[in-house]
Amino acid sequence: MSPAKHTPAHSIPPHALMQLAKAWLAEDTPNFDPAGVCVGSQEVEARLLCKSPHSILAGSPFFTAVFTEAGCNVDWIYQDGDEIDPVTLIAVVRGPARSLLLGERPALNCLSRASGIATRCFQLRKMARAGGWHGEVAGTRKTTPGFRLVEKYAMLVGDVSMHRQDLSGMVMLKDNHVWASGNIAEAVKAARAICGFSSKIEVECGSSQEAMEAATAGADIVMLDNFQPQALHVAAAALKQEFQALLIEASGGVTPENLAEYFSPCVDIISLGCITQGCPVSDLCEGSHFIHFANCPHAAR
Repeated sequence: MSPAKHTPAHSIPPHALMQLAKAWLAEDTPNFDPAGVCVGSQEVEARLLCKSPHSILAGSPFFTAVFTEAGCNVDWIYQDGDEIDPVTLIAVVRGPARSLLLGERPALNCLSRASGIATRCFQLRKMARAGGWHGEVAGTRKTTPGFRLVEKYAMLVGDVSMHRQDLSGMVMLKDNHVWASGNIAEAVKAARAICGFSSKIEVECGSSQEAMEAATAGADIVMLDNFQPQALHVAAAALKQEFQALLIEASGGVTPENLAEYFSPCVDIISLGCITQGCPVSDLCEGSHFIHFANCPHAAR
C-alpha cells in the first residue's frame, strides 16, 4: 500500500457531510419547488467558473455532497488548495436539470464562502513567511452558527491553524471565568481538575501581571489580548525568559494591514477574527449566475 496523501478533506467525517448537505437542501426547499416544472428532468451539464483573481479553491467536499444528495455528479478539474485565476473552468456538474438547480445555490454559497476564507488565510500565511516569522497564524471561534465545519476546513486549506474547535476542546479562560473563580490560579486549578492532561489551558490576559500569574499557575498558553505591538513584544520576551515552554498568543486588534507589526520570535500564535468575520467571498460566477447549462437550448443567452 502506498503512503496516504494528506489532504484536509480526509479529516471530514462522511456522515457530517451528508447531514449538512441534507440540512442545507431542506432549508432552501422545505416543500414544493414550483420552478422545477419549467426545466423537468432532462440530463444537462453545468460548468463552474472562477472569476476572482488569485482565489484559493476550498469547499469541494461540501459542494460535491450537496449535488450527490440532489442526484447529480461532479467532476473536478481543480482541487482544494489550488490557486485559480479568472476565467477558469473549475468543475463540471451533470444531472437532471431540476435537481441541478435545486443544489446550485446551497452548493455555491458554501464553495464561494469557503474559498474566500481560504484565500484570506493563504494571503496571511504568505505574509508571515515573507516576514520571516515561523509561528502559527490562527482563526478564532468567531464562526457562523451551523457553518463552523466549513469555515474551519477552509482555514486548513488556507494553511493556517483552526485554533480550538469548540468549548469542549482546548480550555480558554476569559475574564468572566477568572472573576467567577476568584483569581487566575483558582480558575486554572478548577479547569485542570476537569480537563486533566488531555487538553491545554489558555488564559486570556489583559496585562503583563495577569500573564505572569497565568504562567505561574500552570497555563499552557497565555493570550496577550489587545496589547499594542511594542508592549506585546516586551511582555512576550519577559514571559519567554522565565517560562521557555509557554506558548504565547497575540490577539485583539490584529488585521491583515498590521499583522507584520506583531511578528516576534517570542510570539508563537497570532489569531485574527477577520479570517471569518467580514471576509470577502470568492466570485465563482460568470455574469449573473454561478452555473450555466452547457447543453441547454437557452445556454447561450
